[in-house]
Amino acid sequence: MWRLLLSVLLLAPAALLSAQTPDLVDKVNPIIGTTGPTGTANYGGVCPWVAPPHAMTDWTPMTQENAISRLPYRHEQRTLIGFMGTHQPTVWMGDYGFLTLMPETGAREVRPQERGLEIVPGTETARPYCYAVQLRNPKDPRQGNIGVEMTASARCALFQFTYPKAAAAHLFIEMSRLAGYRGWVKISADRREIVGDNPDRHNVYAGKHMGPELTRFKGWYVIQFEKPFDSFATWDEPTAAGSPQPGGARIHDGKAELAGARVGAFATFPARENENIRVCIGSSFISLEQARENLRREIPDWNFDRVAGRNKEEWNRLLNRIQITGGTPDEQTIFYTAMYHALLFPRRFDEQGRYYSPFDEKIHRGVFYDDYSMWDTFRALHPLLTLIDPEEVCPMIRALLHMFDQGGWIPKWPNPTYSNIMIGTPADAIIADAFVKGFRDYDLHKAYAAIYKDAMTPPEGDTHRRWRDRAEWRAYEARGGLTYYKALGYIPADKTSESVSRTLEDAFEDYCVAQVAKGLNKTDDYHFFMKRSENYRNVFNPATGFMQARLSDGSFYPGDPRKYSAFTEGSPWTYLFCVMQDVPGLIRLMGRDAFISKLDENFSGGHYAYDNEPENHYPYLYDYVDQPWKTQKILTDAVREHYRNTPDGITGNDDCGQMSAWYLFTALGFYPVTPASNVYALGRPFFPKAVLHLNFPKKNTFTILARNFGPGNDYVKSVTLDGHPLSKPFLKQSDLFNARVLEFEMSAAPNEK
Repeated sequence: MWRLLLSVLLLAPAALLSAQTPDLVDKVNPIIGTTGPTGTANYGGVCPWVAPPHAMTDWTPMTQENAISRLPYRHEQRTLIGFMGTHQPTVWMGDYGFLTLMPETGAREVRPQERGLEIVPGTETARPYCYAVQLRNPKDPRQGNIGVEMTASARCALFQFTYPKAAAAHLFIEMSRLAGYRGWVKISADRREIVGDNPDRHNVYAGKHMGPELTRFKGWYVIQFEKPFDSFATWDEPTAAGSPQPGGARIHDGKAELAGARVGAFATFPARENENIRVCIGSSFISLEQARENLRREIPDWNFDRVAGRNKEEWNRLLNRIQITGGTPDEQTIFYTAMYHALLFPRRFDEQGRYYSPFDEKIHRGVFYDDYSMWDTFRALHPLLTLIDPEEVCPMIRALLHMFDQGGWIPKWPNPTYSNIMIGTPADAIIADAFVKGFRDYDLHKAYAAIYKDAMTPPEGDTHRRWRDRAEWRAYEARGGLTYYKALGYIPADKTSESVSRTLEDAFEDYCVAQVAKGLNKTDDYHFFMKRSENYRNVFNPATGFMQARLSDGSFYPGDPRKYSAFTEGSPWTYLFCVMQDVPGLIRLMGRDAFISKLDENFSGGHYAYDNEPENHYPYLYDYVDQPWKTQKILTDAVREHYRNTPDGITGNDDCGQMSAWYLFTALGFYPVTPASNVYALGRPFFPKAVLHLNFPKKNTFTILARNFGPGNDYVKSVTLDGHPLSKPFLKQSDLFNARVLEFEMSAAPNEK
């Protein structure tokens, strides 16, 4: 097994790599961000996913049963209970249509606490294209180790299990496990195949009804074995998941088909020394036949090296869009691991030209994506994709428009269908940012109709619901409180939850709608929405100097803002500077000196949470008041403190790549404070050289240099673009494609001129 693993990890086929395509994927460490504070979901919130970029199904080792706020893998837990085909995009969201399998020896065990095997120290190897581990039975280490290797394509997986000589070699399969759903499994021994479906969805399980029911949804699986099995069984556990009664699990030897809430199967193989079993798995959201077709197309044979090699090639192709030079090996690993995380989501949801839509539950033709964490990712992740993965940008927007057609609205957090997670309509920003950068290969008028509806049509029952975050699903929220926003110019705290945050984000989204209106020559709409984008002023209280809860009678509420839950995941400090669309206007509103003073206090007083998305752009605000050295100092401290090549190396939740994208922009030296503006604020680079290979709207090689780069030289003395000095710390989108070299001269002392 280990000879094969080394051939994949170290000796990539020559056809896959060339001198022009460095083997960057092996700098990635998928273990980064997989652990953090015990007992909390507020850590990196990622798994060592094995999958190509934007894969439909991700595969991960499993240390615990996953749920909302609990991912299947945490690195500090050294016992594995399975290997999982998962669609859980981030720790805060739910999984759906998943599958678990686990090798076993000796007695067959169903329950997680019984089937767990210890990771043999030093044997766990994780790469984006391959995972390998040796496992031992803590109850009887004399049984010998079980070896596992796992690789994947976009919709399928290939496993190699190496069993020691034992009484029997089993493969446990769990097809479904959530009460309230009915999964199905069927064994065809003559075909060396196990098939089934899983309709489980965490978001509508155990009281967490954060979206509508789906009556036709299923994750379909075809599991094929290279070798015949000696015997088989199905199993079920009638009791609810998480609370099995003694004797609840029942194993049915020789029974080939079973349905129920918690069901699965066992395949048993001959007891031979070093028995090697290869298992291919195809997944689908369309049908069993489609899962089999996906498997036929993506893994047509049992060649592990070939599947891993194709996966590796795809990662290298995208990682080479940015080639960095210098820095320590750990720093390079942090950088390329961040790129790995930034290229996982949204996930492809179509299969060979068709897709099941979770918005009308029909099968359609075309391209589809899902699991957009848009409230997080409109800020940096989607702007980053326009640079490093532009081929996916228009298809992703087309997928959003399919959702609009099929469900009536563009969602804010599809998982896989509507959810009312977070606030506002952040897809407006994603579409507008792509639009102003020249991405137009989608129905422009439909896109405008969709975001215009977001901005102008209140959701059902708007004046009767407070739209509390993660409340029981009743209807799609869209811009909750829009009725009041249109009438009053702000959202009143006594009518709608998170009113201040909603007002600020609605105003930013109005700016985004205005940019598309302008590009489509809808002049009246442009002026209307630009005027409305100034509504942030209506929740600023000059008497306190903060954004403040305002009541429907026009008065500011002077008490604790928590009474009305006026802010989303934050406080008045969190949202004081959350005016991305008009930073100069905010400075004038607050007064320049007060703006600087409050910004200083925000960082010195412990109010800044670098990983809270509304604050992601705050370090760059000093650029707007001619104090960029403060930006440089804050970024230096944040990067060094919060990004490490360790299992706990992401402080705070990565949120489908947003915090990784924040780091990538920051490490390069610029950041999109205002999506849909085509302007970047400068920070400081964290590598002496970075080369961006850009492909859209035209090809360009853009090089970022840091002269005098080294320990202690954390400030920028000067910046030139193609040799011409920059007088202000800003860069335009067009500069990336029309210029060649952005050069920073670094210094140990701040340049306060």
